[in-house]
Amino acid sequence: MTTTRDVTIVGGGIIGLATAYALSVTKAGGPGNTRITLVEKESRWGRHQSGRNSGVIHSGLYYAPGSSKARFARAGAEEMYEFCGHHGVPARRTGKVVVATEERELPALEELARRGRANGVRVEELDATGLREHEPAVRGIRALHVPDAGITDYGAVCTRLAELSQAAGVELRTGTELVGSRVSGGELVLSTTSGRIRTRRAINCAGLHSDRVARLAGGDPPVRILPFRGEYYENVAPNAPEVRTLVYPVPDPAFPFLGVHLTRMLDGSLHIGPNAVPALAREGYRHRDCSLAQLREFAGYSGARALARRYWRVGAAELTRSLSTSLFARAARKLVPGTRAADLRPAPAGVRAQALGPDGTLVDDFLVTSDAHWIHVLNAPSPAATASLVIGREIAARLAHHTEGG
Repeated sequence: MTTTRDVTIVGGGIIGLATAYALSVTKAGGPGNTRITLVEKESRWGRHQSGRNSGVIHSGLYYAPGSSKARFARAGAEEMYEFCGHHGVPARRTGKVVVATEERELPALEELARRGRANGVRVEELDATGLREHEPAVRGIRALHVPDAGITDYGAVCTRLAELSQAAGVELRTGTELVGSRVSGGELVLSTTSGRIRTRRAINCAGLHSDRVARLAGGDPPVRILPFRGEYYENVAPNAPEVRTLVYPVPDPAFPFLGVHLTRMLDGSLHIGPNAVPALAREGYRHRDCSLAQLREFAGYSGARALARRYWRVGAAELTRSLSTSLFARAARKLVPGTRAADLRPAPAGVRAQALGPDGTLVDDFLVTSDAHWIHVLNAPSPAATASLVIGREIAARLAHHTEGG
């Protein structure tokens, strides 16, 4: 059976769902105007990156002024708080502290403060005494306090976006994987595991598989997706150190990762993580999850080889810590001295889709490409979940502009 649509979105994570929602509530994509279908290979929404993360609502502190990240984070955070409040999704504006524990980290901390203020973020600089007033269990020589950071449940956000989109007329299909794409009569014919879809335009929001979908669509994407597993622990000690908010280290500016941090979750539990370990499969949530076909694909890519040559020592250190609870606890103990390895229990891990250039460059900003029929979201790094509503609306506007332009 063949279904005829105007727009088909591939990927039911938070970006795909936010795009469907944006299309459903705009004039160009309102009910009765545009027939929209969203397909997701899993049986539920937000199964991968969107449902396996810290749940942090980022404020825009870290990002280079003028970047898409900075623009999206500032607008997206406030819109996410508003969306959650209006639609009954739990969210809390907890604030966070970014802590320098050594003198050598102070220049990077000062740069974060500069970036934050340039991006319009409320930032308070703290000395050691001020830090203890905010977080008595945390130790550091200086810190930044960011009151507008917070936390939510992005899996619940995905569920609510799906409900709202469906109510507005979007056709939602779970258990539907894209397996082929061709052009026929000026339209796309998408082959899926639940039938064919004829569509005027398609939007690739496939996350961990976005580069594969782009190649399936006949394109030659400028990047490949390298999966990084982020592992978490929960501190289950009855007398665990009292951490009130979100506690972050000063990040290494050479990498697009924020480092092992502590998060007081919505249910009151205290989670520590994530690290950043190259995964052996795109959905490699456990050490034993390995795809030989995907490993061969990574090994054959020049960017992966260049990255390995450049950062093999860092990768080896991350892998060693991944295999040792004691080393993981040591990283957290730099921030919270009372953290003990005996009190840590593994929590569900996530896998981040990191776009990698052919020269081994880790792409640090959003990357979206398009052609006559497709829009491909090839890199949607943090703060993508925070800014998902804004990103979805921007993709919808891009689609409308392209359609109006012929």
